[in-house]
Amino acid sequence: MAMSNRNVSKKFKWSIDLSNRNKSTCDLASPPGYLPSIATTVAESAKENDSSLLIKRSWDVALQPLKQVPMNLFMMYMVGSSISIFPIMMVGMMFVRPIRALFSMNQTFKMLEGTQAIGQILVYILGQLVALGLALYKCQSMGLLPTHSSDWLAFIDPQQRIEYSGGGHTLL
Repeated sequence: MAMSNRNVSKKFKWSIDLSNRNKSTCDLASPPGYLPSIATTVAESAKENDSSLLIKRSWDVALQPLKQVPMNLFMMYMVGSSISIFPIMMVGMMFVRPIRALFSMNQTFKMLEGTQAIGQILVYILGQLVALGLALYKCQSMGLLPTHSSDWLAFIDPQQRIEYSGGGHTLL
């Protein structure tokens, strides 16, 4: 029996019993260079940094559609104005993405709160409307939008061009 108690005490030679310690009393001195007042100011500045990072991140989300406008313009240029499967798919995606983003605005801006939230939402909506406007312009330049009455009615003849011009010279 004495042998088993000795083995148990050797097994737990480095263990410390923390169940009987008073948590309210602190017997340890602060480490050299540690000032408790600095710790509270660092915590307050960290909260300020967190709020500024949240505002910066929310403005990044709000400006994202406007940052995509140059890429959309480049894609519109590269697609061309021919009617084939690739340009139709690109124009379709130019329509679908902003509409989908406008319908999922609640999920996009659910973390926003504060005084700038309304402005950020308005900038986001404006960016999506600009993207939709670009898609409509591309459809009009490809001739996909029904802009004349002959596009709607079969018995009306299409509009005839009186003259064509190109390069500053009249071509008849």
